[in-house]
Amino acid sequence: MQTVKMVVTGPFSAGKTEFIQSVSEIDVVSTERKISSREERSVKDATTVAMDFGRITVDEDLVLYLFGTPGQKRFDFMWEILSEGMLGFIVMVDSTRPETFREARSILETFRAYAPTPYVVAANKQDKKDAWDVEDMRHALRLDAKTKLLPCTATDRKSVKEVLLQLLYSILAEMESGG
Repeated sequence: MQTVKMVVTGPFSAGKTEFIQSVSEIDVVSTERKISSREERSVKDATTVAMDFGRITVDEDLVLYLFGTPGQKRFDFMWEILSEGMLGFIVMVDSTRPETFREARSILETFRAYAPTPYVVAANKQDKKDAWDVEDMRHALRLDAKTKLLPCTATDRKSVKEVLLQLLYSILAEMESGG
C-alpha cells in the first residue's frame, strides 16, 4: 500500500478545512478554535490553529493523507512541520477575495522553499457570482502557463477530487521522471 502525503495550504478563510472535509473518508481531525478578533470574525467564526487531517483511499494500492495548514500568519510555525514528507501541495485561493492574492503568492513561495515538490493552485469559490475568472487570477498571482491553476468549489466533492487528481498526476509524473 502506497501512502501519499499532500498539504493543503493558503490564506485565512480560503476553504482549506472545507476542501478536506468534502472528500475525507474519516471524520476530519480538526484543530479549529473560535476567533476572538472582530475583523476575522466578520469572515468566519473559527480558524484552524494547528492542522486539519483527512484521508481518502484512491484504490487498494493508494491512500492520500491530507494535511490542512492554518491560514493565519501567527500559526505559520506549523507550515514547515506539516510540509515534512509531503509529496505535493495545494494552495487554496479564495477567488472572491483579491486582497488575499498577494498572501497566497507568498505562501506558495514559502512552500516551494520547504520542498521542491509538485503543486497546484486551486481557485476556490468559483461557484460565487463575484469570483474572479481563472485566467485573471493566473495573471494576478503571477503564475506561469505550466502551473496548474484549477477552478474549484471546496464544498463540492467532485470538484475537490479533480484538484486532488491533478496534483496526483503531477506527483506520479515527477516520480516516473526520477525527480
